[in-house]
Amino acid sequence: MTQRDGKPARRGPGLGGRLLLAQALVLLAGTLTAWLIAANVGPTLFHQHLTMASVGATPAQIAHAEEAYQGANAISLSLALLSALVAALGVSLYQTRRIGRSVASIADAASDVASGHYEIRVPAPGLGAEFESLASAFNQMAVRLGSVEQTRRRLLADLGHEIRTPVATLEAYLEALEDGVATLDAATTELLRSQTRRLARLSDDIGSVSRAEEGQVRMDKRVVHPESVVTASADAVAEAYETKGVHLVRDIAIGLPTLSLDPERIGQVLGNLLDNALRHTPAGGTVTISATTSPETGGVQLSVADTGDGIPAEHLRHVFERFYRVDASRDRTHGGSGIGLAIAKALVEAHGGQLTVASPGMGQGATFQILLPRR
Repeated sequence: MTQRDGKPARRGPGLGGRLLLAQALVLLAGTLTAWLIAANVGPTLFHQHLTMASVGATPAQIAHAEEAYQGANAISLSLALLSALVAALGVSLYQTRRIGRSVASIADAASDVASGHYEIRVPAPGLGAEFESLASAFNQMAVRLGSVEQTRRRLLADLGHEIRTPVATLEAYLEALEDGVATLDAATTELLRSQTRRLARLSDDIGSVSRAEEGQVRMDKRVVHPESVVTASADAVAEAYETKGVHLVRDIAIGLPTLSLDPERIGQVLGNLLDNALRHTPAGGTVTISATTSPETGGVQLSVADTGDGIPAEHLRHVFERFYRVDASRDRTHGGSGIGLAIAKALVEAHGGQLTVASPGMGQGATFQILLPRR
């Protein structure tokens, strides 16, 4: 630590030293108090008891007895207080050193975390519930920061890859056009436009997921019947499903409760899930979109289940992360940015709901389930 003039700041005693000094002052004050009370109260009480007991025939004998008492009392009290003071200081020294070491270990670990070493963990100090909670909270913070840093690095790497591919394609074709190797025919124009659309879509997706996760998406909530949203979402993708040869089944229960939601945003979520299911379901497969009343909450449960590729168990907890892909090469071929599910999850949570996924494994399909609360 440095002062504003650049000179090193003077560092005072550490926490252990301050605690030991404070306890020593308390012990010293207690010792002096005990000594003063014993020195002033003891002789007076002793003299009164001598008088009441008629001990000593002459004043000289009484004075001699009082002097004997004061001497014995001073020696015994001094030894007792000195022994108590030494024992108390020893215990205080041991305790303050333990506390000081624990605080120092947390401070050192915090410095390591600040330097990017998120694998650092603080051992349990064994100094009570407060220090146990502090160590546990620190370790949880380190784990969370490590996870955030991993996600950040993966996000930057994937974002760089997503941008590099269309930019490289555009650059290569532009150079070919400049060198006269290629001509600006309809096919080349469409390819260039597809790459620019891909960049624009990536930019829009990143902005959408950031706004959704930060709660900055404008919601136009109103009371609606959920079956109308489900039907509209299924109608929007019916042609694409028919073209690929995937069966789209609708299973909408009767008597669903009305909900307060933004139909366009929930339609966006369902559309994303239906598009995702179509990409991962081969021709001849089936995708079922259903809506039922949740028996636990009384809200509405929407689900999109497919008979497609499925998701391995180790990937399930990552599917809602930005840019995460179970099969990256296949998704890039189909034009996915890897952000759609993150957007869907953020939009559902903005409605106070939950979006979850389940899959028995590879080749056994997957089910995405939305739980929306009653209005």
